[in-house]
Amino acid sequence: MRSLLAFGFLLSIARLALAVPLVVKPGDEGDIIITEDNTLNQTSTTGPVVQEQAAGELPISVVNNLPGGDAVFAYVTGKDPNGNIVLLQPDGQWYHPEASDSQVPVEISVDLAIPLGGQGSTTDFTIPTFLSAGRIYISVGKLKFHTVKDGAGNLALVEPSALNPSDPSAGLRWGFVELTNTEEGGIYANISYVDFVGLILGMTLTTTDGGTQSALGLEADAMEKICNDLRAQAASDGQPWDKLCVTDSSGNQLRVLSPNYYLDIDSNAFSGYYDQYINDVYAKYADSPLTIDTQSGAGKVACKTGGTDTLTCEGDNRGYQKPTVRDIFGCNSGPFTVQEGDNAVHAAVVPRLCAAFHRTTLLLEGGDVQPSLDASHYYTTPPSNYYSAIVHKYEVDGRGYAFSYDDVNPAGEDMSGTVSAPNPAGLKVTVGGPQ
Repeated sequence: MRSLLAFGFLLSIARLALAVPLVVKPGDEGDIIITEDNTLNQTSTTGPVVQEQAAGELPISVVNNLPGGDAVFAYVTGKDPNGNIVLLQPDGQWYHPEASDSQVPVEISVDLAIPLGGQGSTTDFTIPTFLSAGRIYISVGKLKFHTVKDGAGNLALVEPSALNPSDPSAGLRWGFVELTNTEEGGIYANISYVDFVGLILGMTLTTTDGGTQSALGLEADAMEKICNDLRAQAASDGQPWDKLCVTDSSGNQLRVLSPNYYLDIDSNAFSGYYDQYINDVYAKYADSPLTIDTQSGAGKVACKTGGTDTLTCEGDNRGYQKPTVRDIFGCNSGPFTVQEGDNAVHAAVVPRLCAAFHRTTLLLEGGDVQPSLDASHYYTTPPSNYYSAIVHKYEVDGRGYAFSYDDVNPAGEDMSGTVSAPNPAGLKVTVGGPQ
């Protein structure tokens, strides 16, 4: 995931409260909302550096399995080894954007779209250097990218936003693979549905020693199935699961927002959803311990509430107040924040505790040790995050982040959609589901 600098001039997310969440209405530069989710900040202070011999070339193959004959394009964004923001041009060279002094995002006029062949074809290109905080976007139609200066006067790249229904690219189907490939750490790439489900993507990594790793993504028709199931869940429990599905003005399905994302549109959604469950958890562990297996040097730590609203764990530098629904859906606020100065125990407890709330496993038999229950126990007891449950239901191989701590599992299981290796030979991205 990206680590982004905060903007001193962020436009208020409250503007979304007036937008209709189910139907997009693409706008122009004045409708862009700049957030940490759709910006990439330049960290170089020296400007672009031309290397005589570029290192870290990574061959990319994109297989297009989309029917219909629509024009499909790839884009690559990220930061080069010098910390400069770069976008890949169709000729295989980096484009180094510049920011004007405008306080309104300015569209990049250079055509950066890499055209893909038709259904069944494979398009090859090469990322010419090591890359960090990268994304490989695939879109039906051409996306719009913008530049702006952040609060410190530095260049920032503004990428398409899945959340903003008035974003200039809101009317297109698109998705991305997150990618970092460095000399020190090798390659790390993942498919993530933490924020939204977009264009169906999968990937396979090959390594120089002949190995392969895959995260195959969702079924080709998963978006329709996901929305059908969300509508059924909304009819069952009265929660706005159906509101997560986003369409264009003709009713064509574009994407599915996570409930955490949707709370930025309607902060009152899911109000009180977890309240009784949270109270029951804190009552259960008043005197009997909840054991968190840190899966690290800290080993297993015992946690109790003592009948209070704070869960306290042995060796932890601070406790855990009762979370809100936003805390549980996002796993990055309230008791689930990790602050500077937190010790190793706290950093290990946060993801495991939030994953247990997210999957609603804390009151199950065996749920007093986290993580210990396998995936067959996840999302089996209401209330739960049914977005995550339904997304996993339609993953071809059961892998792909549906929330930020989907990599928390008992030993031997892996729900995350990650491929990684120190010696990548190439990455294949599949669009439209595996064939």
